[in-house]
Amino acid sequence: MALASTIHHGGDDGIVDDLDTVRGVARWLQQQSESLAGEGLAVGDLVADEELRDGIIGVRRAVRALFARVVSPAPPSPADAHRLMPADKALAHLNAAAAREPVAPQLHWPAEGAPAARLLSAEADPHVRLVAALARDAVDFLSGPEREHLRACHAPRCVRYFLKSHGRQEWCKPSCGNRARVARHYERTRGTTAGP
Repeated sequence: MALASTIHHGGDDGIVDDLDTVRGVARWLQQQSESLAGEGLAVGDLVADEELRDGIIGVRRAVRALFARVVSPAPPSPADAHRLMPADKALAHLNAAAAREPVAPQLHWPAEGAPAARLLSAEADPHVRLVAALARDAVDFLSGPEREHLRACHAPRCVRYFLKSHGRQEWCKPSCGNRARVARHYERTRGTTAGP
């Protein structure tokens, strides 16, 4: 979800892409340092460059195309609905990115505590490891039960995907709900004041 949300509405600036520059990628990686550490990746080992940016954006394009497939027949996010990667190409891209890093499950079992599985990587390049980890996370999400709760927010100016947490939730956050109600009110009052 964090990767898909790097495309969002920036207020009066329109749609913003947090990964539009190498500097933006470095900033996003820093913000994701905790979750990346859980994947065995240290942000300090990752030097953002154009090649890494392209790899991350490729995974994001595939993820957003597959998110659009999940929310169908409802409309996808308007941010990229007009330029979505075809679903078969998105699947192939995501699977290829995930397969770039050879990993093996390893059991970790401390003397005091419960056992836990970890993935041990044979890949030395941290860029390959990052892109593959992002793709594996997307595969896990798209093949898991949370996929059923994925929705596209259709509040005015919003382009995010979100996980529906309760039955009546229509928007990704309360401010989007407020914008949608204001827009509906405006449309109703404009229709009554316009006259014949």
